[in-house]
Amino acid sequence: MTAFTAHRPHDLLWGFTPSLLEAGTPDWVAEVLSQGQPVVVRRAVARVGWVAVGIRGAERHQRQAAWMPTSAVTAVITPEQLVAKVLSLELEEPALQLLQQLNPLMEALGLAWGVTGGAAYQLATGIRVLHPGSDLDVLIRTPQPFSRPQAATLWARLERLTCRVDVQLETPAGAIALREWAGTGSQVLLKALEGPRLVANPWQWEERV
Repeated sequence: MTAFTAHRPHDLLWGFTPSLLEAGTPDWVAEVLSQGQPVVVRRAVARVGWVAVGIRGAERHQRQAAWMPTSAVTAVITPEQLVAKVLSLELEEPALQLLQQLNPLMEALGLAWGVTGGAAYQLATGIRVLHPGSDLDVLIRTPQPFSRPQAATLWARLERLTCRVDVQLETPAGAIALREWAGTGSQVLLKALEGPRLVANPWQWEERV
């Protein structure tokens, strides 16, 4: 784990303690944090000195949004770092095994990519949250335009895999689903810092920040 001063959506952060929680937060949140578990950076506009995070509980319905002071962050693991970790492990869950199979395909794109969601949490903490039917969540960083024909070709290859892969393209303006960008719709849903919105092309979106 490495300390960072800037944090991006899906990074896992350590250092959030129960003492930093707001009054009225569910009891299970403090229990998770007291065990030293990480929180995940969520997509939201944050004021200086704070980062928007989500806290994951043991049950599927246990998800809590919170604000973490950046001064409290002691360490971070990025989605890209988790990919490097998974390549050296012997894995049982189909979703994690698929990560190893995906590596050549993703590396051929020449773009940074990483694992997110439950697979990321399990790899980072050792806590088993995946099951045989779990999807695999992946992000690809696309600072430059990723064409729709490119997206369609990649999506067609992913659809042939034995486990469902949910791929997000991280653009300068926010995230879009590869599946949508590979389709024929005139607009796609952009997950921006300010909230979701429909756009024709996130790389040419004039209102982006």
